Amino acid sequence: MPTYVDLDGVRTWYDEKGTGDPVVLLHPGGADSRAFGPNLEAFAARFRTFTPDRRGHGHTADVSGPITFDLMAEDTIRFLERVVGASARLVGYSDGAIVALLVARRRPDLVSHLVFVSGVFHYDGWLPGVIGTHTAPPTFMAASYGEVSPDGIDHYPVVVKKLAHMRLTEPALTTDDLAAIGCRTLVMLGDDDEVRLEHATGLYRGLTQAELAVVPGTSHGLLVEKPELCNRIINDFLSTEPVPTLAPIRRANMHRAAPHT
Repeated sequence: MPTYVDLDGVRTWYDEKGTGDPVVLLHPGGADSRAFGPNLEAFAARFRTFTPDRRGHGHTADVSGPITFDLMAEDTIRFLERVVGASARLVGYSDGAIVALLVARRRPDLVSHLVFVSGVFHYDGWLPGVIGTHTAPPTFMAASYGEVSPDGIDHYPVVVKKLAHMRLTEPALTTDDLAAIGCRTLVMLGDDDEVRLEHATGLYRGLTQAELAVVPGTSHGLLVEKPELCNRIINDFLSTEPVPTLAPIRRANMHRAAPHT
């Protein structure tokens, strides 16, 4: 049932579906948890799935002051502590991926697995022209915001401005920061994404327990464009242990597979 929880002054809307180990879905920036419409049922069939709307997004009202990745990460930590009440699998998409990465770095005790879809660990990872104070979001996003926001559609430009300002300087993690993140992580993006492919492979190499999935024939909207394929990849990652590979290179020190006969 959809409900609200107060996270130290941020009255946060969320829904919960399914049973089993907890999975928290963190939506893209400027959108809300409805962005997981083509994916939610596949995850809820296996897991107890939470879909919170972050501050200034969806059913959750904006609050005074800026919106930052740091603040949203702190909100998410409180959500995990007070609502989920246990370590969880995080599936973050675009801005939601960045929030999930920050949570995994700050509170490794709260994150067992991380799925990092089409996000960046440093703001220079976006392709030129993707972000900027003069980059307007698609018009359908304003209409979508107005459908559910308690602030009303007239507040949408305020949120857009806050998010645009945030993305000019955040996130700004280093490779040393990435090396300190120890949970299993799936780095996932489209082959024609808004994220530089080289940046995504840098993230993959910088993390100690990472796997990489580049979904062919997709863009930044890969979870909507090829939902069945993406759902299968993510559910497999979240529900199975790593297989012993036959010819490991970067994972050679992690495990040794039996020789091929």
